[in-house]
Amino acid sequence: MGKTLTEKIFDAHEIDRPFGRDRVLKLDAVFCHEITTPIAINDLLERGMDTVFDATRIKAVIDHVSPAKDSKTAEQGKILRDWARRHNIKDFFDIGRNGVCHAIFPEKGFVRPGYVIIMGDSHTCTYGAFGAFSPGIGTTDLEVGILKGVCVFKEPGTVRVNLKGTLPRGVYAKDLILSVIKETGVAGATDRILEFRGPVVDALGMEGRMTMCNMAVEAGATCGSCMPDMTTVEYLWPFIGPGSPESGEKRYTGKEEALADFSRWKSDDDAVYDHVIDLDCSSLEPVATVGYKPDQVKTIRELTGTKVDQVYIGSCTNGRIEDLRVAASLVKGKKIAPSVRAVLSPATPEVYRRALEEGLISVFLDAGFCVTNPTCGACLGMSNGVLAEGEVCASTTNRNFYGRMGKGGMVHLMSPASAAAAALAGCIRAQP
Repeated sequence: MGKTLTEKIFDAHEIDRPFGRDRVLKLDAVFCHEITTPIAINDLLERGMDTVFDATRIKAVIDHVSPAKDSKTAEQGKILRDWARRHNIKDFFDIGRNGVCHAIFPEKGFVRPGYVIIMGDSHTCTYGAFGAFSPGIGTTDLEVGILKGVCVFKEPGTVRVNLKGTLPRGVYAKDLILSVIKETGVAGATDRILEFRGPVVDALGMEGRMTMCNMAVEAGATCGSCMPDMTTVEYLWPFIGPGSPESGEKRYTGKEEALADFSRWKSDDDAVYDHVIDLDCSSLEPVATVGYKPDQVKTIRELTGTKVDQVYIGSCTNGRIEDLRVAASLVKGKKIAPSVRAVLSPATPEVYRRALEEGLISVFLDAGFCVTNPTCGACLGMSNGVLAEGEVCASTTNRNFYGRMGKGGMVHLMSPASAAAAALAGCIRAQP
């Protein structure tokens, strides 16, 4: 009987199986940011256990409130900063070099097929786009990971999601994952992996695959996953090719060699799944969420005319260069509606730099957008775009929970293209 990708990763990383479905796995990397990691750092300090298992396998960033907005957030940053210096953690991205964690860590080449990665953040599942197992975890597991480089998991089952057909014009990865979540419900993939397969996934770039896997947790999934292929190899080539920087990781003489190696991390044709979902994508339309749950989804057509006060383009879901290009193509030469404020936050300094070089930042500024530094800020209602009570935001972020972007605010999740259209019209509407 064949195995799924996740089963193969568990088998390759298993150190112990103490009881039942619990399996102790060796970690390839531990990722950290300034909101959840300082709690773990302080607890380890109090216990007299201020050590790290391997400084080269720990990556840290200040991203949720960047730069600090008050003394409390400044203290959180200081704790992480001082800890990184104490332990000589080279891959620490401080203010000015930092970006949204789930964008900057893949961009730096820190994610590889077959890896096991943990982070104290629910959207760590993003890295499944590379064929990795990367669940978000709690403080205790984070402490153990930092200290020992291991973590205990209950082996999850896998739900295969076959995405067939081709995406119609104006339909993007965000529309796709929202449509999947509408199908599964917010708890339909609990304790399972959502494995995205089919020609639609094969045609997506890594940015689109990361968008898909980023929101797998909104269906209750432990992680999302895509099968590594030549698209994966091309994205990682600057870090795995013969001219790549020395990093202690495997390097390849040619792309076909890398592809052959990465192909170990694919589900077998006869793998057994908990459940299979088939979705014909050829008839999909642009969609957005309503209400306060990610599975409450309607078409943009059904929501046409819904007034918005703010438009937000950014986050670990849709703040990459591909997202900015799509949005800029719609707003170029136009002005946002006078009733709307629009905020753009490129996910990383590199995305910002490329957007500058391509003239995209000028396009957004000319249209009336406020362009901010890379930060998670508004997504979780902490800074750089928080809503007032009763306000409505068309957003490319990943959660529409009550109060997520500000107490009493309403968030409609949608693609960058649909968000750009809303900025121009002052209400939800079809892309021009």
